[in-house]
Amino acid sequence: MEIQKIGQIGVPVKDLERAIQFYKEKLGLPLLFTAGNLAFFESNGTRLLLSLPENEEFAKASSILYFQVEDIYASYEELSSKEVTFIDEPHLIAKMGQTETWMAFFKDDEGNTHALMSEFQVN
Repeated sequence: MEIQKIGQIGVPVKDLERAIQFYKEKLGLPLLFTAGNLAFFESNGTRLLLSLPENEEFAKASSILYFQVEDIYASYEELSSKEVTFIDEPHLIAKMGQTETWMAFFKDDEGNTHALMSEFQVN
């Protein structure tokens, strides 16, 4: 057996309708469908599942999702204008050779922490 890729990432939410609006309207992810207490979004080949936790074991904060963007400053400004709450401004995380990795962390409307990330070549 060989794992090929991550096919789906689940994010626990407290208010499904509020979460759907955040990921659809503010982040601009396409909503694929909803089914009961579940909502499925598309993110360039990876499905994002928002769900109301079935029990307390699954009601913890989610893993951090790192959303790759081409221009982190433009994306930061656009999401800020949509009232997305950022924890920090875009900043350099790592420089590996000629590649710089920049990130800006934000909270979704459910209190989960996620990030924008951008990698580019510098001379």
